[in-house]
Amino acid sequence: MISYLEFEKPIAALEARIAELRATVEASELTGELDIGSELRKLEAKSAELLAQTYRTLTPWQKTQVARHPSRPHFRDYVARAFSDFIPLGGDRCYGEDQAIIGGLARLGERRVMLIGHEKGHDTQSRIRHNFGMGKPEGYRKAVRLMELASRFGLPVVTLVDTSGAFPGVEAEERGQAEAIARSTEACLALGVPMVATIVGEGGSGGAVALASAERVLMLEHAVYAVISPEGCASILWRTGEKAADAAEAMKVTAQDLLQLGVIDRIVPEPVGGAHRNPAATATALREAIGEELDALAGIAPAALRAMREERFLRIGA
Repeated sequence: MISYLEFEKPIAALEARIAELRATVEASELTGELDIGSELRKLEAKSAELLAQTYRTLTPWQKTQVARHPSRPHFRDYVARAFSDFIPLGGDRCYGEDQAIIGGLARLGERRVMLIGHEKGHDTQSRIRHNFGMGKPEGYRKAVRLMELASRFGLPVVTLVDTSGAFPGVEAEERGQAEAIARSTEACLALGVPMVATIVGEGGSGGAVALASAERVLMLEHAVYAVISPEGCASILWRTGEKAADAAEAMKVTAQDLLQLGVIDRIVPEPVGGAHRNPAATATALREAIGEELDALAGIAPAALRAMREERFLRIGA
């Protein structure tokens, strides 16, 4: 079952009608009494065109809704479809394990990589277990440990970012949330091996930057990336969350805007209708894009990689 967003209501109505007609066609093939196949094909063509047109003209706020879609693929979906031989490595060796940030060894094609990313979960139980993708200090310290391990063994680092932000709870602050995020960002910038980061859903605040300070930053077509959520920005500027759409427009949160601003380096296309409509195709596009970037970075000396990252981030906003 597809979960439709508010702006997809016309598409939902058409697809419901198509489903009814398809059921009728299946019955008519048994009875031989009805022939509505041509009408069904017309409706399917109309639905496909409406879907394509809708997703060609999404507003920043609508893209934010797509990035948060409950059926959108998350870290474990990409592990299953785009990578192989994943071996999870848990714990920060300081406090404990954080299920919001997952990492371990994996293969991307024939290449061994260190894979790290946020996991939001898909149902109530898994979302609670993964804390809705909001990392705690132990999650970012685990990421630092895995990045240092990758650097020691010469493995490229691949990160998949999908978080509304780092967990803001009291216990996270007590355990040094800000310091852990800063250390993770520092670890990214200091890596002596290639690093490719991809914003696959939401890229929120320092919780995202801590895993995305790479020399190559990619974004899925309908992902968003910002210092704060549109609702948070609206509540600060206008004292109401109802202005979230205006905030999303002003903040330039979309991949298309961020590519123009030089915040990201490449947009990875999604299937028509978003990644949630065809996770397998999205994973294939992601695997190919990351592989191409790692190929381009192969053989570059550690000092040159660090210089590339420094220059890349200093150019932003210049």
